[in-house]
Amino acid sequence: MKYKTKLLADRFAGTLSQWTAVECVSLNEAAFPDTLDPYFALILDVFYSGFIPDAAERFRLYGSDVAAFENSGSKDRFLIGDIPVRLEYKPLEKIEGLLSIAETKCEHIWLIKDAGTYGFYRLAGGKVLFSRNSWIDQIRKKLENLGDVFWREMRYATQSKMEHYLSDLGAAVFQGDGFNSLISSAGFIKHACLTLFCINRRFEPSHRAYFNQTLELPVLPESFRAEFETFVRDDSETTMERRYSVAQLIARGIVAL
Repeated sequence: MKYKTKLLADRFAGTLSQWTAVECVSLNEAAFPDTLDPYFALILDVFYSGFIPDAAERFRLYGSDVAAFENSGSKDRFLIGDIPVRLEYKPLEKIEGLLSIAETKCEHIWLIKDAGTYGFYRLAGGKVLFSRNSWIDQIRKKLENLGDVFWREMRYATQSKMEHYLSDLGAAVFQGDGFNSLISSAGFIKHACLTLFCINRRFEPSHRAYFNQTLELPVLPESFRAEFETFVRDDSETTMERRYSVAQLIARGIVAL
């Protein structure tokens, strides 16, 4: 992390820690690349219980150098110089409710299936800048110990969507429909990756990390790497028909795991 980024992260963590409702502040991995990286952003997850200052008051408390401030519900976005900053406020009650479903209430697991496990990924992996008590440690311990039922149900959900997109991709190829082929290809490969994350009991990362983190998973179909790289290749040899054929191989390998 760049020194300037660390100073800003510590600055906001210091401000937020003064609000008694704030339990924990963690830094998203998007802040670790160089600031010239187009994906760079200083993103803080702010976990709280009770009441925090309203948007207008937060804007004032953030500092006089805040520019282009905007609020959309639970997210504040603004610039400090040329650095994009995003603060996302997350109530403890909601976090604990979702985790309770993942642990013991799988009849309601559709609430997690729809949103995915990226929220858990950020909970488990964010760099803690401030922690008032042991709440984040307890949450991370629970995330480490999610049981077989959770991972099995999540796998079935993502695998079913993968197969659905594969069917759509085949239909698009049959019709010579390039637009729907593109949409179906994106949906297929995303849910293929999601299924592999579930098989490996890993939470899904941000989309920019899918490619590398998928290939680093310990459990993959034998020929997955070559098929994956072929599927995402963008060249004249990768026709709709070719991509569909490779998608069938990918799906077959994943279902067999």
